[in-house]
Amino acid sequence: MSLPLVTDYEHGISAIDAQFHRPKRAAIHLLVEKGVAALIDTGTSFSIPGVIESLKQKNIAIEDVAYVILTHIHLDHAGGASECMRLFPNAQLVVHPRGASHMANPARLVAGAMSVYGETEFKRVYGEIYPIDVERIIEVPDESRIDLNGRSLLFLDTPGHARHHNCIYDERSQSFFTGDTFGVSYREFDVNGLEFVFPTTSPVQFDPEAAHASIDRIMRYEPRYAYLTHYSQIGNLAHHAKSMHILIDAHVEIAQRAKDSGSDRQTIISDALRKLLLQRLSEHGCRLPQAEIDELLRSDIRLNAQGLIHWLDQPTERFKQL
Repeated sequence: MSLPLVTDYEHGISAIDAQFHRPKRAAIHLLVEKGVAALIDTGTSFSIPGVIESLKQKNIAIEDVAYVILTHIHLDHAGGASECMRLFPNAQLVVHPRGASHMANPARLVAGAMSVYGETEFKRVYGEIYPIDVERIIEVPDESRIDLNGRSLLFLDTPGHARHHNCIYDERSQSFFTGDTFGVSYREFDVNGLEFVFPTTSPVQFDPEAAHASIDRIMRYEPRYAYLTHYSQIGNLAHHAKSMHILIDAHVEIAQRAKDSGSDRQTIISDALRKLLLQRLSEHGCRLPQAEIDELLRSDIRLNAQGLIHWLDQPTERFKQL
């Protein structure tokens, strides 16, 4: 096992690379308050050996992990949760009420992912996912708080990307852990200290109106930083909130233009999203080679197009209930 990349920030916050497909694609955030730890998102089961190694490097005992917190239950965020609960004897799992039952009984979650990937590819990417004892699950409705050894964490219901999504406000650092609500920002796209951020509209619960509202709700707290799962700390949040609003609307416009394109919708939407993001990256000042940009964006464009098609196909009942 290669050692994970760990980036340390202020206020006891670190980003552990989940080693999901490639370096710096997904972060597991570690919070430490006077020797007691919490993890925010888990990567997959294959990410957890790196978490254990990172805890050892920081002299944090597995018994001192008090919480495993999920922003939402998509498997690049929550696939390692059952392995965490198996290894951290004193941890409690903290999850949105809409996601709790799927952590206690992940059969539907696993079946849905297997229908997309196939069983062999699913197990290669995500490994095994097991039920979690309901006695160890804490549901956090909107505006709930938990206490991490004297450090207050506030949970806000922030749909738009998923209906089972919370963002977590850490009063100590005046920052949010935003999962996918505040978009995706790969460090390779940073230019002179300014990040590039774009939405994730992946299947199956994209809701543009809710996405706009959730961004506005986050910004009302005037946070210093956002810690994105893809990938970690960004500043310049007023700038990025404005960009996210513009890009959410642009994604919707692209989808609506392709609405009646039949079986070609995936290709048409994907090509338009690629053109949009390349134009925005050029305006941002990104000078990476075209092939490198395409490689970094390929998976996100594919998933965003799939999510937009699902959104188009749900004109009256936009979302599947979890």
